[in-house]
Amino acid sequence: MFGLIAVLIFFMFRNGKKRQQAMQELQNSLRPGAEVMLQSGIFATIESIDEEENRATVRSGDSTIVVHRSAIAQVVKPVEADASEGELAPDDDPEFGERISREETAAEPVIDLDAEKPAADRDADDEDGSEKPKA
Repeated sequence: MFGLIAVLIFFMFRNGKKRQQAMQELQNSLRPGAEVMLQSGIFATIESIDEEENRATVRSGDSTIVVHRSAIAQVVKPVEADASEGELAPDDDPEFGERISREETAAEPVIDLDAEKPAADRDADDEDGSEKPKA
């Protein structure tokens, strides 16, 4: 019983750390020009960020809104990073549901099921199109 409680507490702290790290990454990715979504569902573009007062000035349509930095729920389109920050390897994995052409995949062997049958069984299958039970 104490082991179960210890495991639950362990996962509780682990999930809290993950959420805190994700929020820190979000706050670090906030730059002027990034398109964001506020917690209220408003989509806007960041114009400026005030680090001292934790405020962000965002523009949505013709309106300019000053919000707290924590009111930004997610970054929809991040600003392109400078080349000086380092380049990541290209992601050439296929998207979910994307088909890969035959040239890109390794040649798969074609198995002929009729080739594995004895000649007498193949002839019996070919006569009327149905398999006959073996005696």
